Amino acid sequence: MKKALFISVMMVMMTAVSAMAQKVDYNGKHEVAVSYGWVSNSDWIDAFEGVGAAMVGVTLDGESYTGPIAIEYHYRVSPLVAVGGIGVYGSSKQDIYLMGKDHGKDGKMTNNYFTVMPSVKFDWLRTTNFGMYSKLAAGVTFRSEKMKYDKPGATNHSDNDVHFNWQASLIGAEVGGENIRAFAELGLGEQGMALVGVRARF
Repeated sequence: MKKALFISVMMVMMTAVSAMAQKVDYNGKHEVAVSYGWVSNSDWIDAFEGVGAAMVGVTLDGESYTGPIAIEYHYRVSPLVAVGGIGVYGSSKQDIYLMGKDHGKDGKMTNNYFTVMPSVKFDWLRTTNFGMYSKLAAGVTFRSEKMKYDKPGATNHSDNDVHFNWQASLIGAEVGGENIRAFAELGLGEQGMALVGVRARF
């Protein structure tokens, strides 16, 4: 009985999805999107950097983050799959206390992150006004770190490095018209654990 009920429910769901999929127009192969996210990989790097600094007696405090701002382009190669790339920018600022907060602020540290990642997007449900998808991307981040000190005689410091980065949006949902849609995603990576944006399709 349970098996028959399960099979019946699955058949109804598959029929509904198939019916909705038949409404989709796939003529537009290009997609451009802009988004803003929260809690990116770079934010985690900054947090761990603060822990490392504390271990050597330096306090980093008063953090401020822009949050990850991204632009992406995808080209649809099939009704299910689109390939493209994502560019992400993020920055952070933190106050530096070399001898603890009781001795006053000594300077400010600024980090800028520029990330470029090839990506693939899987549209596993797309109707006229609604869609659901997943997205994977991997690439590199160019990080620029600058430490500027307020006190006379202190030597400012700057450093640049490149490291691996990625984005895994496990679930995304979009709503709107056939060509312009608002979207939200949940996952992990440089675009954030959560992000929202607008997508244009043409």
